[in-house]
Formats: sequence, structure tokens, C-alpha cells
Amino acid sequence: MRWTSLFAAALVFSLFACVSSAGLGAAESLCAGVAETDITPPDQYPLSGYYHERLATGTIDPLKAHALVLQHGSQKVALVTCDLTGIAADLTAQVRRRAAQTTGIRPEHIVLTASHSHTAPDYFKDLYLWLHEPTRAPPRARYVETLIERIADAIAQANQNCSFARLSVGSTTQATPVSFNRRFLMRDGSVRTWMNLANPDVVRAAGPIDPEVGLVLIRSEEEDDKPLAVLSNFALHLDTVGGNRWSADYPFFIERAVRAKLGAGVISMFGTGCCGDINHSDPTRKDRNKTDFIGGELGKTIVAGLDKTTPIAAPVLDVQSTVVRAPLQEVKPEELARAKEVLTTIQQGQSVEFLTQVLAYKQVVVDQLRQRRDPVETAKWGGWGLSQTWGGIGAELPLEVTTITIGPDLAIVCLPGEVFVDLGLAIKRHSPFRTTLVIELCGCVETVYIPTRAAYAGGSYEVTNSALQPGAGEMLVEAALRSLRESASRLNPKK
Repeated sequence: MRWTSLFAAALVFSLFACVSSAGLGAAESLCAGVAETDITPPDQYPLSGYYHERLATGTIDPLKAHALVLQHGSQKVALVTCDLTGIAADLTAQVRRRAAQTTGIRPEHIVLTASHSHTAPDYFKDLYLWLHEPTRAPPRARYVETLIERIADAIAQANQNCSFARLSVGSTTQATPVSFNRRFLMRDGSVRTWMNLANPDVVRAAGPIDPEVGLVLIRSEEEDDKPLAVLSNFALHLDTVGGNRWSADYPFFIERAVRAKLGAGVISMFGTGCCGDINHSDPTRKDRNKTDFIGGELGKTIVAGLDKTTPIAAPVLDVQSTVVRAPLQEVKPEELARAKEVLTTIQQGQSVEFLTQVLAYKQVVVDQLRQRRDPVETAKWGGWGLSQTWGGIGAELPLEVTTITIGPDLAIVCLPGEVFVDLGLAIKRHSPFRTTLVIELCGCVETVYIPTRAAYAGGSYEVTNSALQPGAGEMLVEAALRSLRESASRLNPKK
């Protein structure tokens, strides 16, 4: 009750401040607030990102939730970038419930996104069981309570910190190669993931990359343009660290570069671009770029690009959230039985072919989404993808596409799942806004990969590990572009 009262009072204050100060121009001013909280789990908590359990043995760098709250007139939105592998639909529901109560922000205008660090906590099963019956959840599930609380606190603090702000936006190009398409067309016409060009059966990469780095610089209007935060956006999978210690991966080094330029208190928010088929493995070399090199090079690009950003002159905020009913794949009873046999074999210590394991796990996840299953029994087979919010939802997932636009200058498109780069590029190509950031892994992770329709025909890892039917990605693109066009039309109504 004490926190609720405190943030309710802060909400009233921030609303009053945004409409009562700075003279005649106040009605046209944009309010922004930022905050960050530490979400690093304790040691011996499991790490996420792979198909076997790893228990953390320490911390390389802390994991954080970074929150940005924007308000202009009656429109208000919160964007939270989290150093997590994915955002479970259950996590979104719990954080929205708490944050909406303390801030007054509409739940559908609270967007959580994961960086996809593979050295972040595997909290999914604990959250699933804790929501089912807290007393039956393992003792380590206490972390999920902390995780929910601290993400919600970041939003509440950012809301409390709301004051008049100026935004500058732009984009630059990552010239030093750090990202590569990881799918390859083979001579037999198939597509395979994680190949090297030294392989004589490789013809070429099966898709492009996106070298654009999107940038938003937020400064305080009330503190002599003091830098408050930088939101950067780049399409590169976050799996560059490995090992058993907590790490935010390469965005940690971006943060260091941003703070070296703008000040130690500046918050660095990183929104992962559409990189479902992009990683850091250069197919022309045997060795891979290291985390510090990747983050260091991106940091240099971002710092240089900040000097070229352009102020938003007419900061009219518009937020839209659209639900896309994406069709789930089907799982036949005999397929489910076979999947459980495969997972039992693995649990008994025997090895199976990797894609066979991936398919088996995906089928169990899809089945519990389509059919209401006993949570305790279902949790025996895995962790990520299990959902109390969506368990038994049926043949379609209600995926949210959220667009945040500010004047004609900036659009932030928030998509669910691990999205293929071509889909993100399509949104950017057809966006009517000067700068468009497309951020994946927003709101849910249950979709797993979202390939293009064409990529489904090629197959390989990402297609095997997609819960959706072909065409779902294009449905998301269409929904995003409809929202962007609607927001643009409000800025330029027909006479």
C-alpha cells in the first residue's frame, strides 16, 4: 500500500508538471522519464538460452531493466528493455497489472522487450509454476517475484521522473562487420543454419543483414538539455558470451561507450532489431568476434551517430496497439507422444539429433498452448514457452503489435518473437516516418522464431523452432504498417 500511495502521488505530480509549467509552449511539450533497476538473479539460478541446464556461478556484468515513459497530452506509453532472453506472456501480464495500478498507464501501452541475452535467467518454468500454485513452486521461484517487482518499479520510477524533454533522432550505419546472416542456401536447394563459406556445398547466404543503427537521444528540457538516455536499435542476436556467468552481452559495452560520452548517469537502452536469422559468426572465418569487440564497435558507431541526430520539432505522441491473431501449428496426438518419448530419452541422459530435440520441445509447447494441460505434468518437459496466460488458448495466439510515433520524425515498432530480418526491413522500407526503429521480442516469447513465408519452404533450425504457421510474420508486418499509416494520417489529415 505504501508503494501504491507513493507512486499514485508521483503520478499526480507528473501529470500536473506536464501541463502547468514552462509557459505557453507547455501544451506542445513532450514529457519523458527514465529509470533502471537491477534484475540480476542470485548465483546457482539457471541460465537460459540453450537446451540444457546451466547454473550461474557469478556475474560478469549486471542485468538490468531500463524503463522509458513518454507522455504528451492524453497519450502515455512505457517501453522497458530487459536483459532477458525472452519475455513470457505471463511476465508481461504480471508487470502490466502492477505498473498500471501505480502509474495509470493503460496496460496495452506498457511494452516489455527482451534483449535476448543467452546469459540471462531461465525464469520461465518457475514463473509458470509460481502462478499455478506458489506453494508448489521450487524455492528458487522467489526470484520471479523479485523480477516482476523490479521491472514494475522501473516503470514507476520512470513515471515519477517524467519532466519536459527534448528528443533527437536519427540513424547511422554499422560499417565494421559484426552481424551476418546465419542461414545458407546449399547446392541441393536446401537451407542450413550455421554454415561456413569454406564448405563447398554452400552457395551463398540465404538472406540479408540490416546494418542500420537507429538512435533516439533524450535530453531534459528543464535541466539545460542534460542527457538522460539513449535508445539504440540494431539487428544482431545476443549470444556472444557463453559460459555460466550473468552478462547483458554486448549492450553492456554500448552502455560504457554512451556513458563515457554523455555522463555516468545516462541510461543506455538497447532494443534488439529483427535478427531471427542474424548472428555474429563471420562465415568467411573460423574464429568469432568477441563480445567486447562487437559492443565496442557498435558503441563507437552509436557515439558518433549521436552527434548527427536531429531534434524532433513537433513531438506529437501517438500510441497504437493492434492484436494479430496468428495461427499456431498443429500437433497430432501421435506427434505429441513421440515428442515426449524423445524428451524422456534426453532426460535419461541419452543423446538425440539436435533438430529432433528442438522439434520435440516445440511440439510440447505448442500443444499446451492449444490445449489446457495439467501444469505440473507439463512442466516436466520444459520451461520456456509454458504459459498460464495463454495455456489452452486454442488455434491462434493474440499477438500484439505496438507502434509508438512522435511527430513525423520517429516510429518505434514493437513486434513479438524472434523475427527474421527481411520482415523488419519491410517495415522500415514502407514506414512513412523519417526514422523507424523495429524492436523484436516484445510482450511474448511463446512464438519462438517468426520466419518469412519463403523461409518456411527452406526449413532448418529457425523453421523447426517456430510455433506459428507460415504467413504469420507477414501478418505482423501488415498490422504494423497499417498502424504507422494511421498515425501518419493523423499528422496530415486530408483537407
